[in-house]
Amino acid sequence: MPEDDQSQEDMRLLVQSIRDYAIFMLDPQGVIASWNVGAERIKGYTAGEIIGTHFSVFYPPEDIAAGKPAAGLRVAAAEGRWEEEGWRVRKDGTRFWASVVITALYDDAGALRGFGKVTRDLTERRTLARALDERGMLLARLVKAQERERRRIASGVHDDSIQSMVEVGMRLRLWGEGLPEEYAATLGALDAAVDTAVHRLRDLAFDLRPPADGLVESVDGYLKQTMPGAGVAYELRDRLDGEPPAETVVTVYRICQEALTNVRKHAGARRVTVELTSLDLGVHVRVRDDGAGLTSAGGGAGHFGLMEMRERAEAAGGWWQIAGAPGAGTTVEFWVPAVSHASPDPDRL
Repeated sequence: MPEDDQSQEDMRLLVQSIRDYAIFMLDPQGVIASWNVGAERIKGYTAGEIIGTHFSVFYPPEDIAAGKPAAGLRVAAAEGRWEEEGWRVRKDGTRFWASVVITALYDDAGALRGFGKVTRDLTERRTLARALDERGMLLARLVKAQERERRRIASGVHDDSIQSMVEVGMRLRLWGEGLPEEYAATLGALDAAVDTAVHRLRDLAFDLRPPADGLVESVDGYLKQTMPGAGVAYELRDRLDGEPPAETVVTVYRICQEALTNVRKHAGARRVTVELTSLDLGVHVRVRDDGAGLTSAGGGAGHFGLMEMRERAEAAGGWWQIAGAPGAGTTVEFWVPAVSHASPDPDRL
């Protein structure tokens, strides 16, 4: 074999065998033309599954909608390379934090032949670094402060507001015994309004109360308390390696709580499944129902509850997404880090 051919073959074997980096080629339009072992390990696709597919398949839906894949290629073609860190999507739909470099490849005549793309999974490094930074520690304190305030409000609602409303209801019924018949309907309506208010306050106090001891126990308790009365069967799948830190438990529980409230009140579902899985030094969650699905292209992105779920996950350093075709159910999926801010392992950085 000529020396140049031997060098090219050696280089090909080197690239193909690297496991810590996804290294692959794109044609000028962004279609995947090669695939190495590292790309299969990081992204989950075999070469046979992914070659010939446009590389935008690795981007989250919001980045595709914003035109980020095409923009990256344009910058690389104009300036020679394009680099960023951001979320990317694996074959199974989970996300990882990636360091990405796209390099334009030109032939001797100056014609664009395609692009070389190198991706590294930095999820664990980012998670551990965030556990040490001031923002992460501030978030942990904020989550604890919010839960203390929720506990205080729940206690006030239960011990003061509900008891006062119950007393009002009792007085109305006592007064009703001595009133003429023509006032009975009005008094009955007032009594019903008080009962409705008491039920709503009890629901509010229940929703505000902090999680129980343990993430699985907390989510399971919420499912038991809320789903049977709504006629929704449920299943909880626990694949956690261990108990997450307290601030992670709160974040995951509150997002699950909002997602399950939507299932109970709006989905028209008969069944819901919650999956809790340890992944990338964090907790990955899927909440799937068999209800009505999404009725808008953006997944109802303007709905306050959906925005709150997304904001909680992203504030914790994670990600959140929702998907579901009309009539085919809905899946809320998110991931948040689960590294204690009190005692991270700096040797892992």
